Order: sequence, then structure tokens, then C-alpha cells
Amino acid sequence: MRPRGSAKVLADRRRRALKLVDKGLSLNAVARRLGCLASSVMRWRDQRAREGDGVYEVRASPGRPPRLTARQQQKLAGLLLKGALAQGYRTDLWTTARIAEVIARKFGVTYHRDHIGRLLHGMGFSCQKPERRALERDDEEIERWKQEEWPRIKKGRRTWAPTSSSSTRAVSS
Repeated sequence: MRPRGSAKVLADRRRRALKLVDKGLSLNAVARRLGCLASSVMRWRDQRAREGDGVYEVRASPGRPPRLTARQQQKLAGLLLKGALAQGYRTDLWTTARIAEVIARKFGVTYHRDHIGRLLHGMGFSCQKPERRALERDDEEIERWKQEEWPRIKKGRRTWAPTSSSSTRAVSS
């Protein structure tokens, strides 16, 4: 596992390690000083013997290659933009399970539905939740009510005033 730090920090660490090896310190002594493994110091030393000063540059850690190629991801984006109805679903709502099914059907690649969100995020998509509104909703009527009825109701409201909490009346003389 690669240690934390920028490429420059890691390259400096390798330079210091190899300078200490050149001074005659053992691999274990260098590793203890720098907080790394002796096998790493040995690997850097041997790599420098083979490649020269190229050992200092830190290469990107590629990780696992993606299962979908860039071209397949573009095709998937096109399919998603056409909507779920175009893929034979009864509603136009995309879920991660549905997207996983489409990927398996179209590209022969299986993804767990929990991973689909990360895949889509990498493709530039974001999670969208549909607004839940009644089919009978009348936006014009709502706007009219806000303009006409609400101010009338709001104006008629009285402010709160403290009242006596005493349950007895004042004594009359």
C-alpha cells in the first residue's frame, strides 16, 4: 500500500533513503529512520541500479481497470438519457437496480446495485429524487390562494397578549 503524501514528498523520501544507503547504512537502519520497510529500500536500490535516477519519480497507482470502457460508458449515458420507458420499464424512474439490469443486458457486465451510484458519479451524473406531488395539484389555484386568501387570513390574526392566571376575582367592597 502506498504511503500518504504527494508525489514530491514520496520522491524526496526515496532520495533520502538512497543517500543513506550510499553512506553505508544497512537497509534495516535506513528503513527504521524513514519509517518504511527494508524491502522497499532494497527495491528502490535495485531499481536505481537498473533504471538510474528514474527511480525517484512516483508513478500513478492505476488500481483496477474499469469494467466498462469509455465508449460503453458513453453508450450507457445515451441509454439513460432516453429514459427508463425506452428500456421497457413501466415508469420513467431510474433506480440503481434498473441501471444494473440494463448494463448486464446491453454490455454483459454485472455490477452490484450499490456500486452503480459511484459509476454514475464518475460519469458526471448525480442523484435526483422526483418531487412527490399530487396529480390533482392545481398550481394556478395555489398561487391565487397565496395572493388573495393568505393575506386576508394573516391580517385578521390578533397578537398574543398575556392574561391573568388567577382563577379568583378581586374582592369587591
